[in-house]
Amino acid sequence: MATADLREELTCPICLSIYTDPVILSCGHNFCLGCIESVLGTQEGSGVYSCPECRKTFTKKPKLQRNIALCNVMKHLQITQPEQKDTGVFCTYCVHSPVPAAKSCLLCEASLCDTHLRVHSKSEEHVLTEPTTSWGNRKCSTHKELLKYYCTEDAACICVSCSLAGVHRGHQVELLNEASEKKKEKLRDVLQKLTTKREKTEKRVQSLQEYRRGVQEKSAGVTERLTALIRDIRKQLEDLEKRVLSDITRQQEQVLLTISDLIQQLEKEKDELTRKMSHIEELCNMTDPLTVLQEQESHRDDFCGAEKGDNEVTQRGDKQVLAGGDLDEDLISVTLYRGLADIVTDVKREIYMQVTSDVLLDINTANNNVIVSGDLKTASWSRINQQRPVTPERFTDAPQVLSTRSFSSGQHYWEVQTSKSGRWCVGVCYTSMGRGGLQSLLGNTNKSWGLYSDNKDLYMEYNTIDTSLHPPLSCDTVGILLDYEAGHLTFYELCDPIRHVHTVTVTFTEPLQAVFWVMDDGSWVRILH
Repeated sequence: MATADLREELTCPICLSIYTDPVILSCGHNFCLGCIESVLGTQEGSGVYSCPECRKTFTKKPKLQRNIALCNVMKHLQITQPEQKDTGVFCTYCVHSPVPAAKSCLLCEASLCDTHLRVHSKSEEHVLTEPTTSWGNRKCSTHKELLKYYCTEDAACICVSCSLAGVHRGHQVELLNEASEKKKEKLRDVLQKLTTKREKTEKRVQSLQEYRRGVQEKSAGVTERLTALIRDIRKQLEDLEKRVLSDITRQQEQVLLTISDLIQQLEKEKDELTRKMSHIEELCNMTDPLTVLQEQESHRDDFCGAEKGDNEVTQRGDKQVLAGGDLDEDLISVTLYRGLADIVTDVKREIYMQVTSDVLLDINTANNNVIVSGDLKTASWSRINQQRPVTPERFTDAPQVLSTRSFSSGQHYWEVQTSKSGRWCVGVCYTSMGRGGLQSLLGNTNKSWGLYSDNKDLYMEYNTIDTSLHPPLSCDTVGILLDYEAGHLTFYELCDPIRHVHTVTVTFTEPLQAVFWVMDDGSWVRILH
């Protein structure tokens, strides 16, 4: 009650709102500065001014003195009173200054501030709502009456006339408040479900963010590790290059030394032959027969001896050149091969990947429409029955063949080359997979997984479920990586660049074998070394 009285004392008699910049007249009455200036402005023409509250007259326009005490009270009131929500709707009756509306009356189609709301009619016809300027959607478009009921059959808000004589006559109706509460209850249920779903979504987002961070951290770790590995490979290759080039240089020096020694010997022999030739030419130019004849025997011996010695030196030199006069390229090749093999071994050990080189086809499991090559590497389809004996291991209905070895642990990798025509499939299966009927077809049960290529269509099949893969293969070589403990079976297209095709993730419970399936003329699959 005291609060209401205080608000009354602080209300401007002109605008009926809380004072704004209050001023006082000499008669003692207070007004908003804007309100009293507006009133006094209308009185200027009459030459007499009067107080709107007590009607006291003034011959001159009264001085407007700011009420300091009231201003302080107003300032304190603004601090202690909660700030009124600004809805953008203003009081219809506060014409001198915009005052936010507290409620709207649907009957009057007017908005009211707190002050005008106190003097507004409280009868039931005057329905008060939150401040609004949209009156049209509050009344019936047909009868222009307030919407008071809710038709549950047509899910529509209606007026009294609609319920009594309109199209909704006889329908089940509810008061707007009751219908609103029921709808709010449903909305709360929906809100609860949406809240739960949002929480799950937030957890999923957090999980994915953590997974993304994990991928980034793993990528950084793999990048660092492989960078170090490649740097080490480059260092080993540089060392191998130096070693091989050093061997070539050493061999070259040995060969050149042998050739240099031989050249030196031949140069000496050439000088000796030149000397003898000069002596013989001198004899030939002599005119004294006796001198020539006396020298004949000795020179003949020299000639024979020189010829014999020449042959010995030449043969000995040829043998030396043949024995060590060329580079030993085989030795260089062996050195290079061993060095590269050591590097490859280190790389395999570093990346923990075993390249399985002994994957061979088990002819004892081959269907009689599958031809197996002599090296047990190629499986091709044939219309001609191979007339092999029937055994428990052999596939009787599916045109496929297993590998000789099985995998029960570790990482294994092998590559296959495929035909460009016909249909083929590569994959793995449990050793216990059936050998006859539909259960023996690769990917047709929960015991096998197969990558199928069928007329350019590429798909993964497991337990009769096909997973289409796009795009189709663009080259004829496929790499298969099996990680038994991790439960990963991954297929790669070995084009440039290498493309990841598909990864199967499963917990393997039995030993696995590689499977190769072929169908149609011209279809084949070959295991590469």
